Amino acid sequence: MFHVEHLRSRRYGEVKLNIIESIDKFIPRADEVQRKRFERYFELLTHWNEKMNLTALTEPEDVASKHFADSLLGAELIKHGAECIDIGTGAGFPAIPLMIMRDDITMTLLDALNKRLVFLNEVCIELGLHATIVHARAEDAAHDAHHRARYDAALSRAVAPTSALIEMSVPFLKTGGAALMYKGADGERELAGAKRALEKLNAQGRVISLSASWGERCIIEAKKIGSTAPCYPRKPSNIKKNPL
Repeated sequence: MFHVEHLRSRRYGEVKLNIIESIDKFIPRADEVQRKRFERYFELLTHWNEKMNLTALTEPEDVASKHFADSLLGAELIKHGAECIDIGTGAGFPAIPLMIMRDDITMTLLDALNKRLVFLNEVCIELGLHATIVHARAEDAAHDAHHRARYDAALSRAVAPTSALIEMSVPFLKTGGAALMYKGADGERELAGAKRALEKLNAQGRVISLSASWGERCIIEAKKIGSTAPCYPRKPSNIKKNPL
């Protein structure tokens, strides 16, 4: 029994050291308070991941790079004091890392699965972060007057077609606001396939290519240039069956 506990303690110590080193490596500008928050976030993420599916990545270096640092790739595209919404926030990416590093922004965490929001509520409490947590589908929340045309930035890292993300994201934005969609290597192709969505949602798109040691990344930005027609976003079934 002592041997088992000793191995567990040793493993915990190794993981703790690895996440500290990985945070320093991939987020070198983080100060001591921010590093502690990332460390605690990692602990909560891996603990909760044992009882619910939050992430396939659990090794310290993978989480620090492909989740934490990756979430911060869009930080400079968000204006000072911005009011943001993370659509389909899941385990809190990109919202939580952005909140850790950008205390000037406000954040709404939107997800259709309540148990993920229970996890994120604990994360916010443990890390001393303040966020509005909303349990709803994006397609419904975007028609709610409390959320429609309210935000400066709408964020998403969801694995979904760009045209669908544009339709779900742009209605949340004020005119002049931007949807920031985190993507991989095919940003230009994906944006080219979303021209009709940009036209219908009254937005302009561009691809921002980003350099990352963990893979080819980009952010597709859709900037809202005018009001959104009341019919958007459509019902989920229509978005899936008849994409713009």
